[in-house]
Amino acid sequence: MRDCSRLSRRAALGLTAAALPLSAATPASATPASAATAIGGERLARTGIQVRGATGLPRKLTARSWLVADHDTGEVLASFDAHRRLAPASTLKMLFADTVLRKLDRGMKYKVTDADLADVPAGSSLVGVKPGITYTVHQLWQGVFLRSGNDAVHVLAHLNGGLAKTVAEMQAKADDLQALDTHVVSPDGFDHKGQLSSAYDLTLFARHGLKDGDFRGYCGTRTADFPAGGKKTFQIQNTDRLLTGAWGLGTYEGLIGVKNGYTSHAGNTFTGAAVRGGRTLLVTVMHPKSGGNAVYEETAALLDWGFGKGGSARAVGMMVDPLSEGGAKASAGPTPTRRTAQAAAGAPGSASGGSSSWRLLEGAAGTVTLLGAGAWALRRRRAGTAAEGKPDAEQPG
Repeated sequence: MRDCSRLSRRAALGLTAAALPLSAATPASATPASAATAIGGERLARTGIQVRGATGLPRKLTARSWLVADHDTGEVLASFDAHRRLAPASTLKMLFADTVLRKLDRGMKYKVTDADLADVPAGSSLVGVKPGITYTVHQLWQGVFLRSGNDAVHVLAHLNGGLAKTVAEMQAKADDLQALDTHVVSPDGFDHKGQLSSAYDLTLFARHGLKDGDFRGYCGTRTADFPAGGKKTFQIQNTDRLLTGAWGLGTYEGLIGVKNGYTSHAGNTFTGAAVRGGRTLLVTVMHPKSGGNAVYEETAALLDWGFGKGGSARAVGMMVDPLSEGGAKASAGPTPTRRTAQAAAGAPGSASGGSSSWRLLEGAAGTVTLLGAGAWALRRRRAGTAAEGKPDAEQPG
């Protein structure tokens, strides 16, 4: 009976979103959504809190953007500026894993060279990959997921054919997932000019990744032994504080991952997933105002709401299906206007304070058509800083 009621609510979301005027100079971090990025339903294009049929949302939410979704049905239960483009930090590594994880045999061994690490940005979070040491692909992925190691990301990217090829494939994967708020500059999520995503897109990346057993296993691993050369190893711990209970936080009941991130520019960002009573919820929180624990505390509060009072919420939007898996294309035009913007004005600028802009261009009669949630309902699925350090450096938590 619950499934039937949810399906009917999904069908009620409607088939189209009204065309919205696009500014010729929209600040990258200030405007939550345009018609081109109102993927998932018209309400997700709006600013402010979106919720229907439920009360009791946490009062002390300081994040610049957040979203709560049901993993299995794809329903967005509540959101705040869901399509706001912000620097994603290491949560972008979810897209890296979505793109590369299945391409490399996890048992393959590789001896790292100096060239593999030459382009790791200064100030990056590192797991401790060293030239001259042989690692398995499996161990490198542990370094990515547990320690958010940019060194491990760059080695895997070189194994995938290089940074440029990997970035292009990540952008193509984002497009396939219909994550049109996302612009990829590097595979590691570090603060590169124009590297942007949104709470909606990050939730898409997590939802897609959790369908893969290896992805799910890595993001839920608490500790692992990492090679130190010869027969020596050292232990690495997952920097997800809700998973491990570090830094004064307790573990969150039922948490299964997914990925955290922090840089001094982006602040803290986190996408988490938890299971209770057979129900799996996804929460993404971007850029809360206060310190390192706030992103986890606000995520936990939103998960609590979703498993509690949020059980009566009626969907305000949908997590769309990937085009490659039969998802209906959400844009009516030949090419998303974001692509036209990049061709006309170059890559979008930094997300700091909205100082740079997307040049969003739209044809005179352009509108964006969003296919109804009723169609999506027919395809039900089966489914802060982690360490004190340099103030301008990326930290793995």
